[in-house]
Amino acid sequence: MLLELNGISKSFLGVRVLDGVGLQVRAGEVHAVVGENGAGKSTLMKIASGAHQPDAGMIHLDGDPVSFRDPRQAQAAGIGIIHQEFNLLPERTVAQNVFLGREPTRRGLVDLRAMHERTEELLASVGQEGISPQATAGTLGVARQQVVEIVKALSLDARVLIMDEPTASLADHEVELLYALVRRLQERGIGILYVSHRLKEVFDLSSRITVLKDGKLVTTLDTAATSPEALVRHMVGRELAHYYPPRATATPGPARLALKAAGNRKLHAIDLELRAGEVVGIGGLQGSGRSSLARAIFGVNRFSTGEMFLDGSPLHVRSPRHAVRAGIAYVTEDRKAEGLVLGQSVLDNAMLALRAVTPTVAGRAARAVGIRELLAGVQVHAAGERQEVRFLSGGNQQKVILARWLAMKPRILLFDEPTRGIDVGAKAAIHDLIRRLADDGAAVLMISSELPELIGMSDRIVVLRDGRVAGELPAGPPEESVVGLATGAGS
Repeated sequence: MLLELNGISKSFLGVRVLDGVGLQVRAGEVHAVVGENGAGKSTLMKIASGAHQPDAGMIHLDGDPVSFRDPRQAQAAGIGIIHQEFNLLPERTVAQNVFLGREPTRRGLVDLRAMHERTEELLASVGQEGISPQATAGTLGVARQQVVEIVKALSLDARVLIMDEPTASLADHEVELLYALVRRLQERGIGILYVSHRLKEVFDLSSRITVLKDGKLVTTLDTAATSPEALVRHMVGRELAHYYPPRATATPGPARLALKAAGNRKLHAIDLELRAGEVVGIGGLQGSGRSSLARAIFGVNRFSTGEMFLDGSPLHVRSPRHAVRAGIAYVTEDRKAEGLVLGQSVLDNAMLALRAVTPTVAGRAARAVGIRELLAGVQVHAAGERQEVRFLSGGNQQKVILARWLAMKPRILLFDEPTRGIDVGAKAAIHDLIRRLADDGAAVLMISSELPELIGMSDRIVVLRDGRVAGELPAGPPEESVVGLATGAGS
């Protein structure tokens, strides 16, 4: 066995976050680790990579007991970690990042030629000859930056590689690049610990799956011998089918929002209706115009042609503030950069929209009472309303944003990747909330790159391609129909 973690326990401030957890990684194996937020996955990975030391338990590498005071010791032993948020210096070259602090020297000077040649060899070893060692890291796309992180670990002779939510920031077409990289690493005999909320990736890549819950080991399963439904049952105690609440049985109401030949630089002649009481899914490939559509409706990048109607009356959205006043809410796909002020409290973040439209301090104070009730209603788990929102899990951060918009009692809600980077339990709660909003009469537009979610949640699906409507599908279409419209194969 390449790496073994046996009986690992860890507490912080008297709270036990790991309790006797164990798992093993074989050479050339992808071993997935799954569980809801708070299950202990990140703490276990930090212990394996030397960032934390266990209170109890043992780590064995190639059968020998090891202990690490810090990540440098773990790296020297052959354990590398690729964090969800990369640790690259954007102004430096690929080669400089790969050999940061370990630059080869010749006669007391950095040997640039040797550094570039070695970086080229490492890139070639994972099939990435197209990346120049002299390219500035900050100019690379997210997927290629991830390649640099992996190559950096390989330069340290990593035999075990920990990958923490490696596709969280990747576009759909970039995920295939990661798959290819993982398979290359397997061929080289590298053992991979793969942490992900995305069950499709877990089943595509892993040979075994370890499930954690509340800091304890639930089970380790052979991937080929289990199913997504069984895995979810181990993780959260309910069936996968319960992720997606029943669709509305009532006939949708009148059109809340209508677009007639609407367009801008990225969108062309969009005709679309959102009716009261329905969830309209927006499908399409990355760059098809999905996010551009939501942002245009919300007034971020306004429509320059065509017309928009709200409840049958012409609407000219001049800005996001104007959209909010018209009853339109927008949950952005990048909650950390665009949806939250990470250094502010849970309550302050939940009140951001109210501050934009409620002019008086007294008025905001009166409505803050309702905000507190909404935070409790959507089950935000935090140390208190004054806790900084950056310390919350992804699911709880998303619930804070939802509480903010619910306080406005919106007629139209635009959701862009509402469950990206969120664990399976929080996903189910957000799905239920979206459906309840529609059942209460709101019109919901939902963008999702996850086809099961798009199909499971939508009353109908509009597919975009190259900034245009490629077609519309009724509820519950086969995945091939969505992909066919998105790629043009179905036209």
